[in-house]
Amino acid sequence: MKRLLKVTAMTGLLTLLRMAMGFVIAKVVAIYTGPTGMAMLGQVQSMVGSLNGIINAPAGSGVVRFTAEYKEQGFDACASWWRAALQWVLIISAIVIPVGLLLAKPIASGLFKDVNLAWVVMATVCVLPFAAIGTLCNSVINGQQLYRRYVSLGMLSALISGGVMLVMIALHKIEGALLAAAVQAALIGVVMFIANLRQPWFKLRYWWGAVGPQARKDIGKYMLMAITSALTVPVSLILVRNILIDQVGWDATGQWQAVYKISEVYLGVITMALGTYYLPRLASLTGVDAIISEIHRTARVIIPVVAIMALGVYLLRDVAISLLFTEAFRSARDLFAIQLTGDVIKILAWLYAYPMLSRGATKWFMSTEIVFTMSFVALTYALVQQNGVVGANIAYTINYIIYFIVVFFAVKRFAK
Repeated sequence: MKRLLKVTAMTGLLTLLRMAMGFVIAKVVAIYTGPTGMAMLGQVQSMVGSLNGIINAPAGSGVVRFTAEYKEQGFDACASWWRAALQWVLIISAIVIPVGLLLAKPIASGLFKDVNLAWVVMATVCVLPFAAIGTLCNSVINGQQLYRRYVSLGMLSALISGGVMLVMIALHKIEGALLAAAVQAALIGVVMFIANLRQPWFKLRYWWGAVGPQARKDIGKYMLMAITSALTVPVSLILVRNILIDQVGWDATGQWQAVYKISEVYLGVITMALGTYYLPRLASLTGVDAIISEIHRTARVIIPVVAIMALGVYLLRDVAISLLFTEAFRSARDLFAIQLTGDVIKILAWLYAYPMLSRGATKWFMSTEIVFTMSFVALTYALVQQNGVVGANIAYTINYIIYFIVVFFAVKRFAK
């Protein structure tokens, strides 16, 4: 647990920097574009998250897991999975980039109700491979549990990409914000590539060559899980925003997006610690009892921390709105209580769901992702009609309560 707290503190510094950059960017967007611009930026970020999730699918959790498992045997033992991941990235890029360019106008129409913003979609798909490079580097560093390097490079990337975004927003307002959101992950990828050029694991022989069918299959399982997340979570948020736009308008949707953004950013302290420490830790354990015991120990530490953070955000919500946004967002204060309750339940559920990733429980992961993103959209549609914009926050909380119940009682089955 001391190691978990140490990693949480280290990744917390990185998250605080990213939080600060994110809040500065949100403030600038709020000043220049108002709630409507905030809602549009949310749409772009969901699209970018979905496309990056697809291109990064082979480069994430699978690389972390197998690097963590085989790092003691040397880089040659890990190389087969690294090569498989790179090959899958190249195959996906060859499919996604042309399709994205061809469908840019329909995608822009669905996201922004404006085909003239198709250039945002085109810019996003053209720089996708750079984002994948950054994810591959991060995953190898994470799998080796080189936490200081992971955090320091993350800080450097956040400063550079955040600075570029601020300049683009200041110069070109909403168009600059949309383009900056589209290329941010690619900028991080370029920084990671340059920073790791001289690392001993960053040699061509580890990344290019023959790949065994088992390694390709192993990475393929994680790729399917990541693509499922990429096609469900961001798409569900896009659909939720579209429901809100249709039923309560762009302005109220911007209010909801502001609260969701605050929720997303402060939870980043926890989710980054889980991804950096918890996933490799679970991957290194053998036996269901050891995994369940680790989950319980981690929950006893993490859940009180999340609850205190959520309470702090709630008590300081008026200050947060004044600092991060403008008076046009003042009515967002009424959305915090239910959203923050859902946040605590979300993290609790994730603690019990993580063995799906660490053990490669592909069917369980894909099934739960699809079912619960669909239920989130359905609940939002029903509850927004009855309760207005706060209905989306109620749907979020109810959805995670049900999700927690399912993973809590099923964890022994998918942790095998």
